[in-house]
Amino acid sequence: MLTSLPSLPFLKLAHLKLVAAIAQHGQMQAAAQALALTQPAASRSLAEIERLVGAPLFERHPRGMTPTSLGEILVRRAHTVLTEMQNLGREMQEEREGRSGLVQAGAVTGPAVGFLVPAIRRLKAVTPHVELRVDVGPSVQLMRGLDEGDYDFIIGRLLPDSDVNAFDIVPGEIETVRCVVRSSHPLATRRDVSLAALAEYPWIIQERGMPIRQAVEAAFIHAGLPVPADVVATSSLVLMMALLVESDMIAPMSLEVARLMEGTGTGSLAVVDLAVPIEVSPYHIITRRGRRLSPAASRLHALVLDEAERLRGSV
Repeated sequence: MLTSLPSLPFLKLAHLKLVAAIAQHGQMQAAAQALALTQPAASRSLAEIERLVGAPLFERHPRGMTPTSLGEILVRRAHTVLTEMQNLGREMQEEREGRSGLVQAGAVTGPAVGFLVPAIRRLKAVTPHVELRVDVGPSVQLMRGLDEGDYDFIIGRLLPDSDVNAFDIVPGEIETVRCVVRSSHPLATRRDVSLAALAEYPWIIQERGMPIRQAVEAAFIHAGLPVPADVVATSSLVLMMALLVESDMIAPMSLEVARLMEGTGTGSLAVVDLAVPIEVSPYHIITRRGRRLSPAASRLHALVLDEAERLRGSV
């Protein structure tokens, strides 16, 4: 029975940092090193925390430590508190120094190229001292980071188990897929290329479960064709480019990235003119509900919305 819950207010930030570090590293020694503590000091501190809580927070194993069910709750809350304390320090610094601070954003590839990059250019033109951390990755990674406080906002897709009431969502656009090939590819100059024609060539495509791959496979299934089987699976644009220019492979990617690849100036890549468009489920601009953005983050967020609206109007 937990009888010591009233003692929880006496948990210190150092306690929360230690709990979070142990959960991250899985070992007391590694957590102590990360916090510049000796292992005995870290062990004593954890014992004090568990005394205050009134129950073990970690299970000890020969190869490491894992949170108990109660520990998982404290780890999650500790992460939130520590993130908010970092945000507090960041906002106070921005208030003292003016146009500065850190903005953390994430995006899936298409909108990252399409309107996050232009928004960043506009922001840096007027606030050069703002530091930006931008991650480009799958929506699973981005939504998890947003939920844990790692991002001010993201541009991505809601997950099937996302609690929509926990987020503020600005509806985005359906993402269009383009197929990129080398400029000397047999399909590069053809018009209205069918899926059946695409099926005759090997593919370099995203991993299973990624939205673009799902959209491509769904298009083939809808057309009554077998999905591409001769594939190399990767999300690396560098590897895609290297394979494309040396082979007759086909690489599906978002419209914005395809335009970027085609317009690199080398003339080595081309976009296939498809007879039937391939579309991916829409992405959105998402923030955590109830979380107040810093001035710099609000400025970038507004610029992203403006760029998205501008692109929408140009279609």
